[in-house]
Amino acid sequence: MPTTSKKFPSPGNRPDKPLAWLHGEIKTPPLSTGARIEAGVLLRRLQRGERMSLPESRPLPSIGPRCHELRIDDTVTKKEFRIIYYIGSSAIAILEVFAKTTRTTPRSVIDHARKRLRQYREQAEGSEA
Repeated sequence: MPTTSKKFPSPGNRPDKPLAWLHGEIKTPPLSTGARIEAGVLLRRLQRGERMSLPESRPLPSIGPRCHELRIDDTVTKKEFRIIYYIGSSAIAILEVFAKTTRTTPRSVIDHARKRLRQYREQAEGSEA
């Protein structure tokens, strides 16, 4: 019996959501080729409406509603990378891409992501909460 992915309610035939890159990029280096491909696959799944949970993604309510981080474990470079994103009504907004070097997310990363989210919501989505 085939397994089904968790999807947003009634996705129907709607088009994939575009990615809105507000900051950062996914490239080699600093990510290895394998980690870059993994990041691309995870982002594609998001675009198709799939809801992900640990270990691939976790919510970040400290940044805002519908904000999450993708978790990329780069076994080649022995680094962990994070992609902070927001699931908007019309796009997936990439708020920050960074190498994780401490147990907690640095305050500066959270502050920058909040600022970018606020600007994105004002410009792209108007009054969407």
